[in-house]
Amino acid sequence: MKIKLLHRLFLGSALLLSSQLFSPLVLANDSPAAKPDFASYTSALKQEALSRGYDASLLDAVFSSLQFHERVVSADRSQPEVVETLDTYLPKRVSETRIRMARERYQQYQPQLEEIGKRYGVQPRFIVALWGLESSFGRFQGNYSIPSALATLAYEGRRETFFRTEFFHALDILAQGHIDLDNMKGSWAGAMGQSQFMPSSFLSYAQDGDGDGKKDIWTNELDVFASIANYLKQQGWDYSKTWGREVKLPAGFDTGHAIQRGSLARNEWLGRWNASARSMAAWHQLGVRRLNGEVLPQRDISAALVLPDGPTGRAFLAYDNYKSLMHWNRSYYFVTSVGYLADLIVAEQT
Repeated sequence: MKIKLLHRLFLGSALLLSSQLFSPLVLANDSPAAKPDFASYTSALKQEALSRGYDASLLDAVFSSLQFHERVVSADRSQPEVVETLDTYLPKRVSETRIRMARERYQQYQPQLEEIGKRYGVQPRFIVALWGLESSFGRFQGNYSIPSALATLAYEGRRETFFRTEFFHALDILAQGHIDLDNMKGSWAGAMGQSQFMPSSFLSYAQDGDGDGKKDIWTNELDVFASIANYLKQQGWDYSKTWGREVKLPAGFDTGHAIQRGSLARNEWLGRWNASARSMAAWHQLGVRRLNGEVLPQRDISAALVLPDGPTGRAFLAYDNYKSLMHWNRSYYFVTSVGYLADLIVAEQT
């Protein structure tokens, strides 16, 4: 028994010693590789760009200009979580100053806006509203180099695949000659120009509004207007309809009829839209009325019910154009601010 016990103790000690000797080696082999520095990362990015066939002189110019922006990373990681309601959001976004400026720009560019609006089938007031809300009519576009901002965010790694893809789209835009490198500026997140398009949106929707062969959303207002209008057109905008209207719900209304809240992929959100959508006559039967208490318009139009602040907040019947705006920015607050500003641009002034 003593021999067996000693034998077991010896084996246990040997196993313990073995684990102590070899476990550090195993851990070392299993540890992740150290992250390369920014210069090494962008060097590999350049090699990938060369393999894709971009012009070497373009790549030399772009990659020699790249800078790592710590402020971009900080902004991405610490975006403020401000507690807002529609009642606090709208006065800031649709301020008296912005309404006044929107009306001035609408009058200033009315002939061009009307022509572009007819060409794309989008009411000019919505073009101006988006222009105003995205960049304050071109005054605030961001001053970050787009290639540097995108390379920084790709390197940071939280959404590397997305920002690497956007980086190559930015190279495409430069290669096509729509803007030069020095003037390819935008927000820390990579949104560009007066319409604040990401590079992928630029390639999908940007337009040459004045026929000069370039799509310049930075300095050419006609290109900006046409690009905004084309975006909405491609997302199914209907010129015969507006965006929606605020409504009054009856006491005890079943808010299960509204689009259910929650952050979802667009296809899932569209499914919830379809579940809510019904005719104006059907909403009337459910007791929904205009905000002043009058009956709803007697039109053959489908609408979904939107409650931006939940059951206790404001209620809106949203038409199909609302979906187009939600593709631009899937925020009930943002879309509502676009609709409000668009309506105020053409509202009779007292």
